[in-house]
Amino acid sequence: MAQILIVEDEPDVLLLLENRVRGAGHDVSSAMDGETALEMLGDNRPDLVVLDWMMPKLSGIDVLERLRVGDPDHDVKVLMLTAKAQQSDIDRAFSAGADDYIVKPFSSRDLIERIGALIA
Repeated sequence: MAQILIVEDEPDVLLLLENRVRGAGHDVSSAMDGETALEMLGDNRPDLVVLDWMMPKLSGIDVLERLRVGDPDHDVKVLMLTAKAQQSDIDRAFSAGADDYIVKPFSSRDLIERIGALIA
């Protein structure tokens, strides 16, 4: 069982993600904005962060960049889950240190498989 932090500002999407990831046997915590996510990451390092890009207060890409400054060895895996589908956005996320990238709308099965691959 892995510890997974889900960062998503849409309540319905967050609930879906929490249910799917818990259903796959993982321990889940969540945040609804980037600032809260960074506070949580400062207190506890999960195995994986599922990170939305477009959020209030601090974007997912800002969270990722700040996380990688404090985690240069990439001990925490980051899966970007976002509606941003342009190749330039995908490239920017990987350049900032993302480990994987899924575009919304997404398949729950694909999400769980990718989480499994990242934490294996």
